[in-house]
Amino acid sequence: MEEKKQDGSGAPPLLEVRNLHVWFPVKKGIFARTAGWIKAVDGVSFTLSAGETLGIVGESGCGKSTTARAILKLNRPRSGEILLDGRNILDKGLSEKEYRRTVQIVFQDPEAALNPRHSILEILTEGMLVHNLCTKENRREKATELLEAVGLNASILDRWPHEFSGGQRQRICIARAISLRPRLLICDEAVSALDVSVRAQVLNLLEDLKKSLGLSYLFITHDIGVVHHIADRIAVMHGGRIVETGPAEQVLSSPKHPYTRYLLAAVPEIGKPLQDDEEAEKQRLAAGGAQ
Repeated sequence: MEEKKQDGSGAPPLLEVRNLHVWFPVKKGIFARTAGWIKAVDGVSFTLSAGETLGIVGESGCGKSTTARAILKLNRPRSGEILLDGRNILDKGLSEKEYRRTVQIVFQDPEAALNPRHSILEILTEGMLVHNLCTKENRREKATELLEAVGLNASILDRWPHEFSGGQRQRICIARAISLRPRLLICDEAVSALDVSVRAQVLNLLEDLKKSLGLSYLFITHDIGVVHHIADRIAVMHGGRIVETGPAEQVLSSPKHPYTRYLLAAVPEIGKPLQDDEEAEKQRLAAGGAQ
């Protein structure tokens, strides 16, 4: 298990995941009996300090998003603990309303994440109304402040999600995520569906919001090259487990695990020939055997 990190005050980490297991049953037969289990997350542990960005990287299917969904209480863990400020979020003592205000998410697909039947004004202020952070009288003013924070104009408030580009929709998703003034923002492949130039703009926006709002990020991606620009620490995930973790510069410059080296080798570079598919597959399989 990863060593606990605390700030100078001796307070617990903002988020601590201890030996998390999320398994899904495999049903067979006419009676849908459980014939086995898919171990999507199999013993994951890590910490995230206040004001820190932890990047979780790994190929599709390694359990990154399942871990995020467990932290959001969208998937029920089979075992393990998830602590926020030292309090287990799975206990009934922590109210759902309080938790939703503290932890928010930006999903991969901004088109699917926005209700096409709601205007931008309704999308941005629905949660604020529920949590009493605005009223019907001043919600347009509050929504304007959110749009300005993500680099958009208030003139779009009465428009609909389908009228915007992917980058604009993702900015709207980010504005909605920060509307409840969370402390932790989970970015689940938040830039992977965007063009390269737009991706850089959104990453810069997230960095600016982190500084201005005092946010902490759990940044999930399959692209280890992206986390280099935003993460303070990196956790490399493979086969439902974390195989390597450490400061971003250390992991990227001196990877210890074969799978981390495989991910770094897969990042394209100008002037560097693409790796042969057969050789890349051999490296991936070799990395899998070194867990």
